[in-house]
Amino acid sequence: MHDEETGHGQGPAGEAAGGLACLVTGATGYIGGRLVPELLGAGHRVRCLARTPEKLRDMPWADRVDVARGDVTRPETVGAAMRDIDVAYYLVHALSSGPDFEETDRRAARIFGERARAAGVRRIVYLGGLTPERVPERELSPHLRSRTEVGRILLGSGVPTTVLRAAVIIGSGSASFEMLRYLTERLPAMITPKWVHTRIQPVAVRDVLRALVGSARMPAEVNRTFDLGGPDVLTYRQMMRRYAAVAGLPRRVIVPVPVLTPRLSSYWVGLVTPVPQQIAQPLTESLRHEVVRREQDIERHVPSPPGYPLTFEESVSLALERIREARVSTRWSSASVPGAPSDPLPTDPDWAGGSLYTDRRELTVDAPADALWRVIEGIGGENGWYSFPLAWAVRGRLDRLVGGVGLRRGRRDATRLRAGDSLDFWRVEEIERGRLLRLRAEMRLPGLAWLEMYCRAEPDGRARYSQRALFHPHGLLGHAYWWSVSPFHAVVFGGMARNIARTAERTAPRHTRDRQPASDDGHP
Repeated sequence: MHDEETGHGQGPAGEAAGGLACLVTGATGYIGGRLVPELLGAGHRVRCLARTPEKLRDMPWADRVDVARGDVTRPETVGAAMRDIDVAYYLVHALSSGPDFEETDRRAARIFGERARAAGVRRIVYLGGLTPERVPERELSPHLRSRTEVGRILLGSGVPTTVLRAAVIIGSGSASFEMLRYLTERLPAMITPKWVHTRIQPVAVRDVLRALVGSARMPAEVNRTFDLGGPDVLTYRQMMRRYAAVAGLPRRVIVPVPVLTPRLSSYWVGLVTPVPQQIAQPLTESLRHEVVRREQDIERHVPSPPGYPLTFEESVSLALERIREARVSTRWSSASVPGAPSDPLPTDPDWAGGSLYTDRRELTVDAPADALWRVIEGIGGENGWYSFPLAWAVRGRLDRLVGGVGLRRGRRDATRLRAGDSLDFWRVEEIERGRLLRLRAEMRLPGLAWLEMYCRAEPDGRARYSQRALFHPHGLLGHAYWWSVSPFHAVVFGGMARNIARTAERTAPRHTRDRQPASDDGHP
């Protein structure tokens, strides 16, 4: 198979002579999830280090890689994953804006470098951020400063290291691209921060991946940073106008003002785009200073083939094509959201971990099980949540106001889900195709919440739909939250169950529609 946006084939692992053993951290994220098939296509063997290996289970390449459970902040798991590895890719960052994220990044980088050296790893490859010239490090945004420090730590680890530095990465599903896309498409006229005049050198995700793969075979004496960038140096204002031209939109009216600080800008971006404020803030902070590459030395080790690097217009066109064709392999939301709950659903019905509130609904559906499953797997995004749209919209807006992700993340694919996918303000924790979809809430809540939807075929050809909402409260506020919203469950969850059933019946094959209507025998 050939991937048009990345530009590389995806042949069987080990097909090229002398393939290397590569460790990829951050494989559940945007870049890591795209790098793995590129390495496989280049003939390398791949091991992924993941905190939650289950998120990789449904990836198209899952059966061709070795997956190790672990965390870059735990030395013993990093050491175990490094065994027999030639090249280790470091593609993780602490996105949180909390006071300890820089120390977390620092500690993880030291562990990674130390364990790579102990294991005899030949090379570390790290993707960081492009820093502005002649700007003291203390004046950089905290996130860009931390990424710079991580690169320095890895370069000093004793393992030959390649540090690649990129500014704005243009590709379907990247946070930078989604921010640019939604700002341009939703606002034909806009008052913008003064950073829209900042000069930036964007780079296509295809060119970033090519540099990452090529860096695996750099000579042992190479231990340095390399700047990445496309052929265009543009202001953000020019990027928006060029995006509009490629997308066939009317010319945008852009009026910069000096009063919007990077922090205020992040709230503005969070209001208009699907990118939440805690991710938008480091993106907007990095735009305060000019970020243009200062050298092109990467060409000596990873030369560009004819037609590369891609221009800004070419990279935007490819990204939009992937979006239109629903072939977005990873998105910015592939990685866990800062502050979002990550605890799996307790498997013991009589869980000893504290209170576990439950709302159950069950219906017989006058449609075959496959028709019901199509509705279940297609929930969210453009299809909505099948009950009280105003309530869901209000809940999404409230979540955005308190720094959550809201409902705007949508879906990666309009019809198919896989474990780890983000789905509005939920994440797919488990999917057993044709039987179970379990979602874990990532909205801001005083507790942990899950939503389960089951599909079962009945002997008479109809289907049985079961729905279960669960909530594990944190403290008194969590208990108060559950009891305050429980009066609305009949409308929200009861309506959802009934509308899912009706949609399945309406879309089922004609010969199944003459049976008796579904009955609600669930709890009120």
